[in-house]
Amino acid sequence: MSVTEAAAKRRSIRAFDSRPISTEDLEAIFEVTRLAPSAWNLQPWRFVIVVDPARKAELAEAAYRQRQVSSAPVVIGIYTDMQSTLADLDRVIHPDSTDDVRERARKSIERAFAGQSDEQREAWGARQGYIALGYLLLAAAERGYDTSPMLGFDQDRARMVIGAPDHAQVIALVAMGKGVEEGRPHHRLPLEDLVKQA
Repeated sequence: MSVTEAAAKRRSIRAFDSRPISTEDLEAIFEVTRLAPSAWNLQPWRFVIVVDPARKAELAEAAYRQRQVSSAPVVIGIYTDMQSTLADLDRVIHPDSTDDVRERARKSIERAFAGQSDEQREAWGARQGYIALGYLLLAAAERGYDTSPMLGFDQDRARMVIGAPDHAQVIALVAMGKGVEEGRPHHRLPLEDLVKQA
């Protein structure tokens, strides 16, 4: 399936078949998702796969009882963690870089975030995380799975349920599985309302 086909096929589904998603399919989806780009290649996103019914019930409460959380066989909690990312820059700087290039990259990153509060850094990381969210939705569609991304949830409760660090920001929950409903057809603004030339 092409990217165009995956984007056209994807719908937000709220009722799912209970059959589990195979480990092989989950790994394939995340192999694509991890290819998402990020500024300085920082990759501040982290993914928590929730399949345990009790844990999903807790997550459903955190998500204001949205039915797709309980219905889907898998719910992905996505959070970003800039504190962890900035503490280990050697992991994200390309290994083929010369020592000189690595040092310049490290200084550039440190300089960019030096004057920011922890909250500002985490907000920046969250904006990067939405790029990975888009990749995840398309990768799931390409593999034949339906999704429902959610931004409506209690941040503190969701963080606790998925085991994210206290400083991290949960950016989305994604219900995933085989839908048992069609979902609404796309209703999008016309291209000329969205795209301009400057």
